[in-house]
Parts: sequence; C-alpha cells; structure tokens
Amino acid sequence: MAERVTLTELDALIPLIRERLASGQSVCISPRGISMRPMLRQGRDTVTLSAPPPRLKRYDLPLYQREDGHYVLHRVIRVGDTYTCIGDNLFTREPGISHSQVIAVVTAFTRDGKEHSVKELSYRLYCRLWHWILPERYLWRKLKGLVHHMVKR
Repeated sequence: MAERVTLTELDALIPLIRERLASGQSVCISPRGISMRPMLRQGRDTVTLSAPPPRLKRYDLPLYQREDGHYVLHRVIRVGDTYTCIGDNLFTREPGISHSQVIAVVTAFTRDGKEHSVKELSYRLYCRLWHWILPERYLWRKLKGLVHHMVKR
C-alpha cells in the first residue's frame, strides 16, 4: 500500500517530491489557487506529478519554482531556450522559465473521482482550444467586468 503524506505547505513537501521522483515514483498533490481553473479546482481535484522529460513540449503542465521562490503549476505555451507559461485562468504570460526551475510535470489528473491522462484526446483538444480562444476569453472577462460595474452603479 502506498504511503500517504499530508502537508499543507509546498515548501515542506518539495524535498519529498524530489526524492520520490528521483526514485522513479509519481506523486499526487491537490493544487491550490484559481490560476488553472476551469481544468483544476482547488480542494476538489488532484494532479499526478512525474519526473520531467529532458525537454518540455507545448501544452505540458510543469510544476516549477519562480525566481522569487513561489511554486507554480502553469501550462507551457511557448518553447525556446526557455519556456513561456500561463495559467488557464490567467491572461499574463510568464516568459523566461528555465528547465532547471522545473521540478515535475503533470502526467494525469483526477476530476470528480475519475482519473484522466494528459495523453487523452479530450485533454489535448482542451489545451489547444483553451489557448486558441485566449483573446476571446480576455474580451469576455473585460465585458463581464464592465457590465458588472455598470449594473453596480
């Protein structure tokens, strides 16, 4: 039976994650925050992390550490000498993520009790579509905020 560890601070969990990944195991965590909605919901969904490949590809979902020390789980949208990432619920791109900052990569996620692989066609289509409609999502959010502001007055 797999050992289950529950910690609240990711800083305390990272050494254990690195150790497990180095030994070829995968690790499941529950992401916090809203940056990856609608795909990942805080307190409801989990992700399975595995050791990262030598080079990430577009639409991979890495767990990485920012220069300021924060841990982030965002999608790769551009690959070059470094990676550019963005959260599914965000509009600001984060360029300049080096491969040395990458700790793990999501290989599966559990939503509503059902496990999904990142290799599933439906997931791959979601990634592409969600990124493709980014400009429309941005306009929709701005419009929604404007309407809300007008109604509130």
